[in-house]
Amino acid sequence: MSASPVRNLITGGAGFVGSHLVDRLMKSGEKVICLDNFFTGSKENIECWIGHPSFELLHHDVTESIRLDVDRIWHLACPASPIHYQFNPIKTAKTSFLGTYNMLGLARRVGARILFASTSEVYGNPEIHPQPERYNGNVNPIGIRSCYDEGKRVAESLCYDYMRIHDIEIRIARIFNTYGPRMLLNDGRLISNLLVQSINGEDLTIYGNGTQTRSFCFIDDLIDSLILLMNSLYIGPINLGNPEELSILQIANLIRNNSIKKVNLKFLKELEDDPLRRKPSIDLALKELNWKPKIMFNEGLAITREYFKKKLNFEKTN
Repeated sequence: MSASPVRNLITGGAGFVGSHLVDRLMKSGEKVICLDNFFTGSKENIECWIGHPSFELLHHDVTESIRLDVDRIWHLACPASPIHYQFNPIKTAKTSFLGTYNMLGLARRVGARILFASTSEVYGNPEIHPQPERYNGNVNPIGIRSCYDEGKRVAESLCYDYMRIHDIEIRIARIFNTYGPRMLLNDGRLISNLLVQSINGEDLTIYGNGTQTRSFCFIDDLIDSLILLMNSLYIGPINLGNPEELSILQIANLIRNNSIKKVNLKFLKELEDDPLRRKPSIDLALKELNWKPKIMFNEGLAITREYFKKKLNFEKTN
């Protein structure tokens, strides 16, 4: 007699990362409950699964408790781009704390393993480079980004307290910058900003002098790592990202050089509390998960550009 399919709950399942995870788990023959309040998520991202017997879509906010019977909880729900998480910073902090509290309570009640999607933002503006998991960070607790940074930090703390006190199974993923198809066109993040501007023939905006660095991981690589972490015995925290480090200026010039339209660079005032350098140390991911990214930035950028071109053309003709 074959085992029953694993029952997965994905919070934020209609979002950028969540919808790709939905695809992967559904194609693996598992059951998926997609929970989303659609603040940044979109039904379009998961519409191919609506009506499938192994898929259920729930319009629900994680700040409200919910009772479900599941085996695994992938807790991804939280706006992740500054333009969205700063729109309602109190709600963002509530989502990180109350949302995680509710999901941990659910995990405790039903005995589910829970993976919490934390972030590289827990390191703040790092004084150690690259950032290893043992680094405790340099975060401004009262800055305009703190609703997200500190929200994720307290959520990590909550996860470990539930593990120590209630013996629940946790996994903590510290996700670094991720990009790929299904990013929102207006999310204010670097890749989406620059690609949309280049496709539209607009100036490419750079905040500050462009010497800040970032490390971008393609979405397919990230999904691989999340599944490996959930299936592993390692409780985390663990960095998941691509250590290929590029300056903002390098990325802008790469996009400009591949733009069909002639575009210029436009320098704007630097953003408050914008980290100067960001690069993951992924030694732990390699050791514990046998994972490292496969898709280099140029390759992933070309795929993402094609997605944005189709999306923009569709919006213009509809």
